[in-house]
Amino acid sequence: MRADLTLPHHRLPSAGLDELTCGEGGPATVDLLLAAERSRRLLLLRMLDDATDLGPAWNLLSAAQRRAPEAVDELLMYPQTGMWLANALRGLRGGAPQDGPPLWVLLGHVSSVAAAAALRAELDFSIEVPMRHGRVPLPTLGCAELPATEPWTTATVRGAAGRAVVLAPGAEVAVPTPPEAPAPGWHPLRRLTVGPANHRLDLALDDVDPYRTYPRPTEPRPLSEEATEQWRRLLERAWAVLLDEQPRTAEAMRRGLLSLTPGPARERFRPRSVTAGDAFGGIESSDPDDHVQLAVTLIHEFQHTKLGGLLHLTPLLTQDTTDAPELWYAPWRDDPRPLDGLMQGIYAFVGIARFWRTHRLASGAATPMAHFEFALWRAHVTTALRQVHRHERLTPVGAQLLDRLYALCTRWLDEPVPDSPLALARMCAADHATRWRSHHLRPPEPAVAEATRAWLSGAPTPPRSLAATPVVATDESARWLDTLAVLTRHRLSGEDTEKAAATVTGALRADALLAAGEAEAAQEAYTAHLLTTPDHPTAWAGLSQSLALTGTSPTAAHFLRHHPERARAVFRSLTSATGTPPDPIRLATWLAP
Repeated sequence: MRADLTLPHHRLPSAGLDELTCGEGGPATVDLLLAAERSRRLLLLRMLDDATDLGPAWNLLSAAQRRAPEAVDELLMYPQTGMWLANALRGLRGGAPQDGPPLWVLLGHVSSVAAAAALRAELDFSIEVPMRHGRVPLPTLGCAELPATEPWTTATVRGAAGRAVVLAPGAEVAVPTPPEAPAPGWHPLRRLTVGPANHRLDLALDDVDPYRTYPRPTEPRPLSEEATEQWRRLLERAWAVLLDEQPRTAEAMRRGLLSLTPGPARERFRPRSVTAGDAFGGIESSDPDDHVQLAVTLIHEFQHTKLGGLLHLTPLLTQDTTDAPELWYAPWRDDPRPLDGLMQGIYAFVGIARFWRTHRLASGAATPMAHFEFALWRAHVTTALRQVHRHERLTPVGAQLLDRLYALCTRWLDEPVPDSPLALARMCAADHATRWRSHHLRPPEPAVAEATRAWLSGAPTPPRSLAATPVVATDESARWLDTLAVLTRHRLSGEDTEKAAATVTGALRADALLAAGEAEAAQEAYTAHLLTTPDHPTAWAGLSQSLALTGTSPTAAHFLRHHPERARAVFRSLTSATGTPPDPIRLATWLAP
């Protein structure tokens, strides 16, 4: 690379900033983010060279850049190159995972990058590269597989006139020409190209680069041809949806989405997807349920990508100077989140709400499920925004972003949604919040003890001390707080929720009854569950929803929805003191005043 390289000073014009702070961003804005990211990658590479003296790898990269600058730029901008650079610099500071590869393998990956660059530039070269469990990845090209007796060793890559071989003791793998072709001992990096000629999406389906998984690397896991074709079909249909319903976003994705890392399937309606700020343009995704879920995943993670690019140009928050960070309710998570993490989620799920807002009005897509998803996500995002959109740590750009997103979401709340999916969405939103409170909020222990004594003495009302603001204390056991929403999706798909509950981790029979609309039976089941399992935190949420639907005790229903942590704490204390749990509904009614 050029030692005297002068990098531009990057500024985001007001039009681009306006787009991004509204949760959007067209092709030109994404191009500006990419240009800034290129400069950042070059700086990180220079920092790595200054810290370690990359030697032959640096010289080979420099020669490749002189011969084929566009090819080297493409390699530099590949998401996995950014992820590796960040991991390498963290490793030098002592931040490498203890169960990962040794530091020399992590740092030596620069030689694999250099070999790939030299091969693409058709240079004559020879360089030693790390071999990981018998595999030698060449970024953006593929991965050679050779016999190995040690998990971490080296191989040699030699190239001449655009052809290369990977050599290890007693073994040799020829890199095919072109590298996209399969060959003995060679797993090519596959590419997926979908869409019409003038609106094509072209990205890598990366199953071989060790830095394709975020934030920690994993070894290559090549897909079968059948699995690759299934991903291509799903992406084709997802891309058609995005082109038809969100064409401007799709055009921006054509520039800003560079690689897709496939992962194993998850439970239905519980996909997993990941991006990383260091891997601009890369997405890791579980095998989706269908093409619509994949379209949502692309929208979701592209939002993270854009926000990550913005954060590399300007901060959204001032430094937190407190001893312990504030933790907040994130309606899409099981755990409390710090402010920066909550902002990431808000930005991503604004994109999801916008997708469902458009999709539910598209021809043939106006289903109860689509209306439900729009109503649910607009409610979730608005709830999150109401907590923090005027937070004192926001920079001017951060304040502008949250103010605009809050105004957008509040406008969406006024848009009509059919009664049935709207009611289901409201129930699921309230249920998630109540489950979260049951797990993570703690009333003062002296107040709980005082309330226990008051109940046992026959006092007509609980002590005022119980109304003190609870503290947020992360409960590591909190899992599957989206259970009611998942069961509701099964219902809206025409399935029997009790049968579906057997496949939904964390689901109680009472949850299935509530999702099916059988409120009286659900109320009885939740009550019975609490009496036999007094420490179960999330049953209080279901009990509050079933009470509201049956009208049995509006006072208890309202109290449990807003203060389940008080009921849970006093219920546990009473059960411990007497050996017998009290009636949950009677206790909630007593606690309500």
